Amino acid sequence: MDAVLDFIVTNLPLILCLLTGVGLLVLEVFVPGFGLPGVSGLILLTAGIIITWKTYGSTAGLAVTLISLALAGISISVSVKSAATGKLSRSKLILNEVSQPMDHEETEALLGKEGVTVTVLNPVGFAEFAGVRLNVVSEGQYLEKNVKVRVTKVEGAKILVRPIG
Repeated sequence: MDAVLDFIVTNLPLILCLLTGVGLLVLEVFVPGFGLPGVSGLILLTAGIIITWKTYGSTAGLAVTLISLALAGISISVSVKSAATGKLSRSKLILNEVSQPMDHEETEALLGKEGVTVTVLNPVGFAEFAGVRLNVVSEGQYLEKNVKVRVTKVEGAKILVRPIG
């Protein structure tokens, strides 16, 4: 038991690099765009693999590389499955609401209409116009829920809104 504890204490930075790297890659799946969590996760995994390679040799480095790839793949697939059907699918992290599809004439008729945000717009979210819930985009600003908005521009399916007042 002392040997295992001694191994963990000696390799704690390496273990933290690898586990944090995998965790950040899983987070990147749920954060829009290719951003800081994904890049940081890749850097930490690479650092952990390089440290293993230099400290313990090529066999250990190859083993850690394969284990890291497998662990990242399994973690991401379990997270995605949970987001689709599991406990995570019921969290606020996953968008479950859908807007009603509209044709070109209907969206053009919205120009100048007033409504209320039913979700936070950061800058994308939902607003309701005359009982119809639509996917809208604010003009770059963060808007809280229950803010009165007006449609300022319609670009295809993209409906831009601005707060009133």
